[in-house]
Amino acid sequence: MASSGVQKPFPQPAEGSTQSFWRTELDPLDDHQTTPFPTETDILIIGGGYVGASAAYRILAENKQDVPPRVTLVEARGLCSGATGRNGGHLRPDIYSATALFTERYGLEAAAEVVRFEISHLKLVEELVRKENIDCELTFTRSYDMYYDEDQLKKAKSFYDFLVNERLDFMNDVKYMSQSETQEAHVRDAKGGFSFSTGHLWPYKLITQLVRIAMSHGLNLQTHTLVSEVAETQTADGFWPVTTSRGIIHARKIIFATNAFTSALAPQYAKAIVPCKGVCTQIAAAPGAPHRNLPGTYAIRLGPGAFIYQITRKDGSLIVGGASHTFKNDVEQWHNNPDDGKLIDIGVNFLKGYMQRTFLGWEDSGAEAKHIWSGVMGYSADSLPHVGSVPGKPGQFIAAGFNGHGMPVAFLSGKAVADMAQNSIAFEDTGLPRLFKTSEARLEPIYDDTR
Repeated sequence: MASSGVQKPFPQPAEGSTQSFWRTELDPLDDHQTTPFPTETDILIIGGGYVGASAAYRILAENKQDVPPRVTLVEARGLCSGATGRNGGHLRPDIYSATALFTERYGLEAAAEVVRFEISHLKLVEELVRKENIDCELTFTRSYDMYYDEDQLKKAKSFYDFLVNERLDFMNDVKYMSQSETQEAHVRDAKGGFSFSTGHLWPYKLITQLVRIAMSHGLNLQTHTLVSEVAETQTADGFWPVTTSRGIIHARKIIFATNAFTSALAPQYAKAIVPCKGVCTQIAAAPGAPHRNLPGTYAIRLGPGAFIYQITRKDGSLIVGGASHTFKNDVEQWHNNPDDGKLIDIGVNFLKGYMQRTFLGWEDSGAEAKHIWSGVMGYSADSLPHVGSVPGKPGQFIAAGFNGHGMPVAFLSGKAVADMAQNSIAFEDTGLPRLFKTSEARLEPIYDDTR
């Protein structure tokens, strides 16, 4: 895959992978191949996670045409086996944390666009789930963002006050919590924090059902089809030859829903999107053991760069992940590492006893991990997704690089690239935040937030 002197990057999905909790109830579509492998398609979607499912649903179920385009979705492994099927299931918008970084770099107006975009997903996903009668355990609650480090809390509170003073509408939902008020959230040693509206769901069930709906309108699903190369140039009749483990398919248009694995097929993104590995667990109290019901979802900030996230499921078990601060110094374990078949042991060990250490009323719960898995996230150098037309590649589109924060971003990003591919909609007319637009300049980033 020659590419203007750019060395071919390596990231490809691992052949074996640790099993996430979300993939313990596999859908019949997990290994589905609608037809013998096609040799030609109008739109090829590479990646069967949140973006790929959203794009397929948009093109075929929402943007209906008398003669629908031929749409093929390929996934290297089982359906929704990448980051979407391995994450925390959290629809949590980032109200003020990353917003401080974006405000410093790009100004408040641009940063506020991102916040409103993320918040909008809560209502839109609710409408989608209700409209299509999707059973994915969608739950709305409060998120508790708890700080253990006083200096970090003071900095966050200062920015919170700034946003309130700017009279930004979304701050009406954000409540500051003093140290005594953190007891309401049953957190043991927090110095203070914030709460705001959030949601969570079973990601795998949402995605498989979206894909099933798209298939009822003509989607050709091809799982266990690893894409190894996209040709550098189009054929004379305007097709992109795409090499897969099951043959070559010619596509008029391509949507890269490839997140961490983007640079293997679009090497110009090698510096812009890097595969970074993390750990996640399902934790449950011992049967009959005493423990308190937790009122919402959590982000536990133990210090700068030390972050744990969790949701409480309806069955009482918790999905807990993060702890990257425990393995951050062992760069080979996580940075530029696409292998979700191996765990990061130091992160897993840190999460042992986490509930007992962190929450009041869980001291004698006997809580332990029932499932432990790893996942690979697409970290962008500037902490912003890349969405839009691939620079210099007419007919190619991308929505990737979600920084482990795809759940409140990917649904509308997938719909946007679908509109671009199907109807030639300009990025500026999609409603996406301006900062998400991929560009030649962003391929040579001036920031490197991945480390």
